[in-house]
Amino acid sequence: MEKRRLGRTGQMSSILIFGGFALFNISQKDADATIEMALANGINQVDVSPFYGDAEKHLGSWFKRHGKQFFLSCKTAERKKQGAWEGIKRSLETLHVDHFDIFQLHGVDSLDVLKTALGPGGAMEAILEAKQQGLVHFIGITGHNPPLYVKALELFDFDTVLFPLNRVHAAHPTDWNDFRPLLKIARQKDVGVMAIKSIAKQAWESEEVRSHHDTWYEPFTNADDIEKSLRYTLSQDITAAVLPGELSIWPKMIEVAQNFKPMTAQEQQDAMAGVKQYQPLVGPQMD
Repeated sequence: MEKRRLGRTGQMSSILIFGGFALFNISQKDADATIEMALANGINQVDVSPFYGDAEKHLGSWFKRHGKQFFLSCKTAERKKQGAWEGIKRSLETLHVDHFDIFQLHGVDSLDVLKTALGPGGAMEAILEAKQQGLVHFIGITGHNPPLYVKALELFDFDTVLFPLNRVHAAHPTDWNDFRPLLKIARQKDVGVMAIKSIAKQAWESEEVRSHHDTWYEPFTNADDIEKSLRYTLSQDITAAVLPGELSIWPKMIEVAQNFKPMTAQEQQDAMAGVKQYQPLVGPQMD
């Protein structure tokens, strides 16, 4: 699988990242099989969070037995120093690792939250202390509001950023989802860029339907739409796309990534034109 440089981290990441959310509620046996399948297909980075059900526990069990064979990204949704510091120590213990390659402020979707996390007594103080101690190597930010991360990159020297980038959003750019200015400043600052929700189609028609699936949004599921969606995302100026929570989709996405060829400008326009009937995700639909 193709690898790309993750900005100033220097990490050469596979163009697909193992999305830890997929391990939310499965057995350790199935988690082991998923981890080993990812490695066998050339995936070398994993993104996980303490909020992803059993994901940290499953990864930690595998790491304890086999060693840390992925570039590891973890997260905190805490906004204050004490909570963030406690979360860092807890996640390190659960994952059976001695450091995070990337540690990220997670789900930062308002300027007030950003300023709290970066301000006096905020979560960033804990992350910076952890970095001084060698527990964190690089610092990132994640969420669903690309324009906000333009501001974030002005306020703090983040190493990576993770946010939604898909062809439905591209077909319907709004003040909430327009990713183009962020890609520009990330390139200027050599910030590593990771995309989520590359195959998002639309919001689920009801909470009842959503409850039977492992994504917060309805994904594209047929091979042609998955190919167009993932190729569109990977044809932008990013390092990698994170695999979704729905494990059944992974084989199709891995096949696309292994045979990836960048879209031409016309192919990108056609890919966007083919999804204009769908409405972009907003707010809670993207959690």
